[in-house]
Amino acid sequence: MANRNQTLGEFIIENQTEFKYSSGELSRLINSIRLAAKVVHHEVSKAGLVDILGAAGDTNIQGEDQQKLDVYANDIFIKTLINREIVCGIASEEEDDFITVKGRNEKNDNKYVVLMDPLDGSSNIDVNVSVGTIFSIYRRVSPEGTPATIEDFLQPGHKQVAAGYIVYGTSTMIVYSTGHGVNGFTLNPAIGTYYLSHPNMQLPEDGNIYSVNEGNYVHFPQGVKNYIKYCQQEEGNRPYTSRYIGSLVSDFHRNLIKGGIYLYPSTSKDPKGKLRLLYECNPIAYLAEQAGGLASDGYGRILDIKPTELHQRVPFYCGSKNMVLKAEEFMQKK
Repeated sequence: MANRNQTLGEFIIENQTEFKYSSGELSRLINSIRLAAKVVHHEVSKAGLVDILGAAGDTNIQGEDQQKLDVYANDIFIKTLINREIVCGIASEEEDDFITVKGRNEKNDNKYVVLMDPLDGSSNIDVNVSVGTIFSIYRRVSPEGTPATIEDFLQPGHKQVAAGYIVYGTSTMIVYSTGHGVNGFTLNPAIGTYYLSHPNMQLPEDGNIYSVNEGNYVHFPQGVKNYIKYCQQEEGNRPYTSRYIGSLVSDFHRNLIKGGIYLYPSTSKDPKGKLRLLYECNPIAYLAEQAGGLASDGYGRILDIKPTELHQRVPFYCGSKNMVLKAEEFMQKK
């Protein structure tokens, strides 16, 4: 039984036998993410003191301006994963294509690929609002000993062996799952150690928070407009409270603890949605389901979508089970 005095390192060692392929590699992979997160935490926490705030003067594959910390976090996570020699490939929201990684003795014999959004919500950096890192881990489908292929990355979300996020807020937390529930660990920056602070996290079946950018209301599908009106009606435990930060990690983290729904629907401007299936939606959906919640594209399960491209976008509805089901009901009526 996990206890709150347990460190993340102790937790990983104690629970590694739960992994389907218990060879120690997945444990080392989680440990490398833990290390990179500490380095990024250090830079985020001093961002106002040095010249790393603001745009880097370049754009990523999505056509979005890269913030300086975006580039920094991307470099740190990639270098850490490569140096530990535990992955055969890496895909990042900030990179045009996936990166093939050679293991020991220049062989491609590592078993896992990692997909990540190195710094989600980075447009909030300049105003000191919480940002985060999202990661997703799959077991490769290409033969060991060969270079990673695009098929290793284009797997449906239910094939994930682990997923999680790091939120850099008033405290820095790692929240992750390896398919046996969701646990959260808070960093003690004085000694650089993560402690189990939120064991067995569960999404309440119902909540009273809805998180959506209502500034895009006129561009939403009619089903989403009707659902928002439903959230605002005075009946039962409604109206719900509107809470929207604009950082997926922060919005989901709050709803995971308090209960609620996060919506990023398609719009007339972005008919395919705006969030990325592989770097954002799949890992958050995996955590939601592991915590007893649901994640949908409005019509079906996010984790059942077969990706067709690295930077694919989808509409996203995620959170408390009954709230997501109600949102789907409104979508399917229209």
